[in-house]
Amino acid sequence: MDLNVNGARVQVDADAAMPLLWVLRDLLQLTGTKYGCGVAACGACTVRIDGQAVRSCVVPVGSVAGKAIQTIEALGTPARPHALQVAWIAEQVPQCGYCQSGMLMAAAALLEKKPKPTDADIDEAITNICRCGTYQRVRAAIKRAAGVKT
Repeated sequence: MDLNVNGARVQVDADAAMPLLWVLRDLLQLTGTKYGCGVAACGACTVRIDGQAVRSCVVPVGSVAGKAIQTIEALGTPARPHALQVAWIAEQVPQCGYCQSGMLMAAAALLEKKPKPTDADIDEAITNICRCGTYQRVRAAIKRAAGVKT
């Protein structure tokens, strides 16, 4: 099966019903996307498909052939981090860090859709679960990346 992952065309030998999460992690070794719950509740596995934040643990890989899949590995680079990654560090968002790649991918999808999000926009879009409870820092980082005054 041909996939478009992080701007590159890749071929994987996977059953069409296999969850995208496991294709990314096990077959393509893109381990930044995390397994959390397996039922699309926590958001640790969030990636972007055609720009939309999607929980990859419940997406059959066969349904995303031909679509643009972006993982945390392609959000920014060490030399040119994404504005959200810079803001995440500035606002000291990560604690344990496990949920962060999913949070960042959801936030990137939000900013693409709404470049100047309100608190309500953020609350609606960022439904990821963070055991450490960094939600206020997440909101502040999203606003910082968007250039919104808090």
